[in-house]
Amino acid sequence: MGSAAAELIGKLMEELRTVAKTETILGEKLEVGEYTLIPVSRISLGIGAGAGKGNEPKKEGEGGGGGGGVVVTPIAFIAVKGGELSFHVIKKGGTLDSIFENLPELAEKILEAREKAGGKEGA
Repeated sequence: MGSAAAELIGKLMEELRTVAKTETILGEKLEVGEYTLIPVSRISLGIGAGAGKGNEPKKEGEGGGGGGGVVVTPIAFIAVKGGELSFHVIKKGGTLDSIFENLPELAEKILEAREKAGGKEGA
């Protein structure tokens, strides 16, 4: 592989690294009552590059090209309440909608906890 292709791959990898950082894998937290939800995603990266040099008389030249892609797939979410942590996997083939399907269950748990605490309404 020529230096042009190596340089191109290096630049592609640097750009893809900015996308595939920890903040992408563990998303921004979402506060739902007493719960904090943290989305978890899987990152898939792919790159390809190539370069060549022609050496026929009167047709000399160089060329190169490359490309890359990133796929971010939600796979789970972490629910935190107080010091307790639980991990909820999104169904295989599921989407971000699967997370929100579980929100009513979380809301119900929040209401139950309030009732057990003496029916205190939130401050």
